[in-house]
This record gives sequence, structure tokens and C-alpha cells, in this order.
Amino acid sequence: MIFRLSFSNSSQLVSLSKNPRLLHSHPHLSMNLFKTHAFAGNPIKLKTPKPSDPFSPASALHTLKTLLLKGHTDNASPTSPNFKILPFRKGRPLAGSLKNSTEPNWHLAWLSFNDCKAFLENSSEVKLSEDSLVYLGSDSEGEGDDVYVVYWAIDVTEGGSRLVNELGAKQFCFVELRTLMVASDWENASAMAQLAIAGHARSLLEWHTVSRFCGFCGGKNNLIDAGRRKQCSNELCKKKIYPRVDPVVIMLVIDKENDRVLLSRQSRFVPRMWSCLAGFMEPGESLEEAVRRETWEETGIEVGQVVYHSSQPWPVGPSSMPCQLMVGFFAYAKSLDINVDKVELEDAKWHSREDVKKALTFAEYKKAQRTAAGKVDQMCKGVERGQSLSSDFNVESGELAPMFIPGPFAIAHHLISSWVNGDEAQIKQLASSFSNL
Repeated sequence: MIFRLSFSNSSQLVSLSKNPRLLHSHPHLSMNLFKTHAFAGNPIKLKTPKPSDPFSPASALHTLKTLLLKGHTDNASPTSPNFKILPFRKGRPLAGSLKNSTEPNWHLAWLSFNDCKAFLENSSEVKLSEDSLVYLGSDSEGEGDDVYVVYWAIDVTEGGSRLVNELGAKQFCFVELRTLMVASDWENASAMAQLAIAGHARSLLEWHTVSRFCGFCGGKNNLIDAGRRKQCSNELCKKKIYPRVDPVVIMLVIDKENDRVLLSRQSRFVPRMWSCLAGFMEPGESLEEAVRRETWEETGIEVGQVVYHSSQPWPVGPSSMPCQLMVGFFAYAKSLDINVDKVELEDAKWHSREDVKKALTFAEYKKAQRTAAGKVDQMCKGVERGQSLSSDFNVESGELAPMFIPGPFAIAHHLISSWVNGDEAQIKQLASSFSNL
């Protein structure tokens, strides 16, 4: 569970978790606001272990080096963690199907240390080494918390088709993270936890791919801290490099007087989809300034008050920007005339509450989720289909809905649904309450 934050200006950012009395004073606030977004709530990353912890990155790396010398793992014990490794290929995690299970309809295909080593032995391009594995986190396994699992990720893109075929024989397949996102049942905590782990792993591996050389001197970067950081190998430089995060503001622009919101389309969107405005932050500006600037640049609308809603990791963007953080806001319009920047957007229009409510009602997100889950199942069985997910957003009569918005896996959905359900007013009131503390 996550707690939304609200603030009235950039100097005031208060956590609801530290002010539970404010939550109790607003019992009618929709619980939808307190569900973890897709890719958030990673269960193996929520607590950073201390260096003295036997399953910390440093300790796990030391154990890994021992295992690499030894060549295999023994049965797990309290002092010998069980290693699980998640392979990625071209940004896609290895997954398996659970089509007829009550559990998530797909699962991450974790390999044991021994199995991963065996698969990679047949690949001359990828080797299991301390430089190829990236530490993801650790967790207890079983009753009594006496057995710990340490999770790693590895990029096997260079492994070739032979490795893919061998894993495919086990009914495992490398699946696009975006497909897994749509296929995940957002009401299933286990499915969302696995999605968060996969998103975190992809972000780290893609960062490693684009940060092979030092940006200061051009020297080769070496992995340190079990892959959670890098350091330049040049003795005259030795700069440390940390995983990057690219913040993106995403805002629902509201015309309070006329009870409507501004939604936009980009040329890359599937037909009939409308969403919130969004844009990357620039150096030297606050979040609020980024919201106002992006709204003005893309639509010519002037924004006044900006109220924070929530944030979401977004690792399904391009590999050159794998660590995006979507920061969501309500933005209140001071002007209403739209002047669309056709370079950035295909179109932007004001939409009434009634029209947006219909879009939320008619879009069959569950159907799209089942279709994507079926696609994952077919891929893992070696039969890949070219089904378009957008064709499943239909009304119950079978006719195409006139418009739809992104599904519950996207922060845009929650910004829009919060406004439709009236939660926007409650968030704004909470922001005002915080400003008086």
C-alpha cells in the first residue's frame, strides 16, 4: 500500500502516513486512491539491508564469488542463501504461463543458480559472472524466516537463438514487459508484485546497457555494490555513477467552472484512446513549473493551481530512458482556448464529465487483460499471435466505444477516474489541510 502526498507549494510535501488523523477526517475518500500503482510496491526492494546483513548486496556478492569458484550451490541454509536469477533478453523478462491457475496468469521464470549456469554453458556469448549479475533484493522464504532468497537479474541478449530454444523447451518465453503489464490482474497482489520486480530489474539492466562508459573521461565503467552502482575504471577519475531516474510530469487539466477536463491524443496512440498531458522535466524547474510549462507548450492553456495526486515508476518506455518516474497532478486551467502544438500532439479537446464517465464504464479492461494473458500463454507454448490489444476495448453490445482511456495499470487512468468519482475535490481539500499544519 502506498500513501498519496499532497502539497500546496514546492516547499510543502507531507506524507499522509505521518498524519493518520487527516485520513480519518475524510472517511469518504475513495480507497482507490490508496492502491499501489503498477510497478510500485516491489516486495524485495522495500527495505534496504544494512551492510552487516548477511544478505546485503556486499554479502550476497561475496557469496556469489564463492559459488562461481565452487561451480554449484548446496541446499539452502540460514547462512547460505538460495539464489534465484531472472534472465532478460532485449529488455524482455523470462516468463511462464499459469493459464489455469488461481494465481497470476503468468509468472516470472526464475532460474536457480545451477540451472542458469547450465543454460549459459551452451552459450559462448554470455557467462555467469559477478559482472553479468545485478542484485535485485532479498526476501525470506518459508515459515520462521530461516531461509532467505537473494534475487538477481542477468541480460542474456547476446545468448543467441540456441538459448531461447532451450528455455522455450521448458515453456518459458521472453515477453515484452508492456504485454505482461496489460496481462496482469491489477486486483491480484501477487501479480502486481511480480510486475514491480520485473520493472525494477529491467530499469537496472537497461541503465547498465546505456552507461558502459564514463561520461567524464570516457573510461570503462565497472560494476560495484553488486551492480547497483558503477565506478569509472580510470584511476585518475574513479567517478561513481548511480542509476538515473527521468522524472515526467503527467497532469489532468481541469476546467472547474464548466466541469470538464482536457485530454489529448498522440499519433502513436491506438485509435480512440485519449489520455492526460505529460512531459519531461527540464533542469532548473520545479514540478509545478514543469506542469504549467508543458501544458502551455502543448495546448496553449494557462494553468494556475497545481495539486499533487501520486507517482508511478514507468519502466516500459524506450530503452534509452528506462527509469522514468511519472509524477501525477491535477492542474486547474486559467484559460480555455486550445492551441495544439501539432509537433507534440495529434489533438487535444475538452471532455465533459459525462463523456469521460462513459469511457470508464464501457471500456472492458478485463477483456483486454484476458486477451493479453492468452497471448502470454500462447507465446510460452511457442505459438505467438498478432492480436491487437486495442481491439478489445469495446462496449458490451460489441460496438466500438467512441473513446477510451488507458487501463488501470497507468497513472493516467487513476488521475481521470479520481476526477470522475469526485475524489479530486477531496485531494484538493487535503492539500489545503496540509498547508495549514
